Amino acid sequence: MYTAVMLGGNGYLGRNVTQKWLEKDPEAQFVVVSRSGKNPLQNERIRNVQADCSDYDAVMAVIPEKVDYIVDFVGGPEKDPDEFRKKNDLPAAVMLRIAEEKKVRAMGMIGGVLGPKSFTEGKKRIIARLLASGIRTEYVSPTLVYGNGRKDSVTRMVPLLKFLGIFAKNLKPVLVDDVAEELVTKMIGK
Repeated sequence: MYTAVMLGGNGYLGRNVTQKWLEKDPEAQFVVVSRSGKNPLQNERIRNVQADCSDYDAVMAVIPEKVDYIVDFVGGPEKDPDEFRKKNDLPAAVMLRIAEEKKVRAMGMIGGVLGPKSFTEGKKRIIARLLASGIRTEYVSPTLVYGNGRKDSVTRMVPLLKFLGIFAKNLKPVLVDDVAEELVTKMIGK
């Protein structure tokens, strides 16, 4: 058995990646860290814990001594640079510090190629910093992610983006199952 820590893992992408990973590898155990500590995804191999993912000490207090993989799902588009840093940079820095101290096999991250320039450029910058650490870093940078129950104002754009995606690949929406499959495969090679 091995342990994967999922920072912000009870959100839409985190739940779908965890579900895919559960299906692909019966040796995986998960610690899902979130502000609420509540996760609709329940399984005997998942332990849900509450902590602020941008607070290193808080996260360290709830994760096990042995961590094999760590994935950061925390983040989102924030126009204000200070808010972007709090929501995106700080959790990634926590992940990196834990990865260094726990000598993980790999770190994982979700980037993005669609959205405000501050978001896409910010995610690229964070990923570059993680890659420069020397710790194996795997990431996926999807466009609009949809499917598996996601229904919000953004997903109403899926039909238009599917059409535009015929002409511009960076506009083509992707199914959450495909994003999850790609990240898990990169992380564990299965």
